[in-house]
Amino acid sequence: MKLFSVSLLTFISVLIFSCSTEKTAKSIIDDTIEASGMNTLNNKYISFIFRGKKYDSFRNNGFFELKRTSIDSVETTDVLTNSNFTRLVDGVAQKLADTTVNKYKNSVNSVHYFAYLPYGLDGDAVNKELLGEVEINNQNYYKIKVWFNQDGGGEDFEDVFIYWVNTETDKIDFLAYEYHVNEGGMRFREAYNRRTIEGIDFVDYKNYKPKSNDAKLVTLDSLFTNNQLELLSTIELQNVTVNDANL
Repeated sequence: MKLFSVSLLTFISVLIFSCSTEKTAKSIIDDTIEASGMNTLNNKYISFIFRGKKYDSFRNNGFFELKRTSIDSVETTDVLTNSNFTRLVDGVAQKLADTTVNKYKNSVNSVHYFAYLPYGLDGDAVNKELLGEVEINNQNYYKIKVWFNQDGGGEDFEDVFIYWVNTETDKIDFLAYEYHVNEGGMRFREAYNRRTIEGIDFVDYKNYKPKSNDAKLVTLDSLFTNNQLELLSTIELQNVTVNDANL
């Protein structure tokens, strides 16, 4: 009887441990945010160059300021915060139509959003579903679908994303998304040139689209492994700097 009790206790303990360590979409996303260092953006000034324009960001306990600066015959700086958007031309604020403001806001936010992934995927408006495990290039990945609530999900809340998280490194090596602006479409991105700067990961991407108009978002990983995607461009962040505001 005593032996039976010990065996039963051991079985129950193993069962509880197994259940408590079972991966969920939330736990995987939390792990990848930590593994990439994106949980340390608070009080950091970060800048980079993307396609000839300078991008700057600062976050402090929920407040954010995202900038884009381009210099041609004049210096144009777009500034997006939690509550406002301003376009400055040679330091002078411009009066813009609402439709123009929305266009500029979205373009500034989009570059910053992808530059800091997976930052923000633990937000209250973010929905996550673990679709299972798959193999890409002989490496196992958690495949996670992400979509957003309308309330708090931003202008493009209808966009749907899929992330492939490396089961060994807890980092995102591939992502795909379906968007609805400009007649809509799908993209698949392959991360490369991953580097860590002041504890924060930054990556570049190879940007693909499906060769077929009948492709489904959820099958883009299979299309990638079967060479059924077309390379459109590369997305490279240059001259990345990270500085601590507390220093």
